[in-house]
Amino acid sequence: MSNGTVNRYMQIVSRVLRRAALDWEWIDKPVKVRSLPEPKIRIRFLTSEEAARLINELPPHLEAMVRFSLATGLRKSNVTKLIWSQVNLQDRRAWIPADQAKGKRAIPVPLSSEAVEVLRKELFKHPTHVFTFRGKPITQVNTKAWHAALKRAGIVDFRWHDLRHTWASWHVQNGTPIYVLKELGGWADMEMVQKYAHLSPGHLSQHVENVSGIIDSEVKEELVTNWLRSGQ
Repeated sequence: MSNGTVNRYMQIVSRVLRRAALDWEWIDKPVKVRSLPEPKIRIRFLTSEEAARLINELPPHLEAMVRFSLATGLRKSNVTKLIWSQVNLQDRRAWIPADQAKGKRAIPVPLSSEAVEVLRKELFKHPTHVFTFRGKPITQVNTKAWHAALKRAGIVDFRWHDLRHTWASWHVQNGTPIYVLKELGGWADMEMVQKYAHLSPGHLSQHVENVSGIIDSEVKEELVTNWLRSGQ
């Protein structure tokens, strides 16, 4: 397991030990659980101009998958394993079953007009799977064609999973609230979503004026009070 995964498990152990000491009195004092070092969170996302360059260089089967990933934010495995029984074009929704979700809980996927357009172009290409190449379901995207397209588009240090980062970053930059993004992305908690919060301080701007003018109003009130006293 990665250090991050170990730390998530040990956080649970730490909470149990804390309750064992403070609530249940099974042990004398809480046991300190140290965290393993974790690398800094890497957020690499494309600008809209970079995304357009990349899409223009991709072969049709990868272009469809990239467009769908940028429209839904789904992880690679959820895109490659997507089957038509998980899609309802009429209601513009799809879903990822719990056994295919990273958090082991089902993920509802509302479909944008762009996502619906991509899916409609894939209709009737395969009886079960949505994304295919030469009549067979696509299982691998980290291919020579993918890397060649990145090189031709002049895009470096970019992985397929960064399409999900791009989707999330675009959402935040265009005003989607963090708590809504959490539900759209199927994250289990807010901790994973907070890494995108700095991309748009707009949700804070509406509140910054709440303390504006407080000092001035107090100063004015004091001046009026003193003036009235001097008049007496």
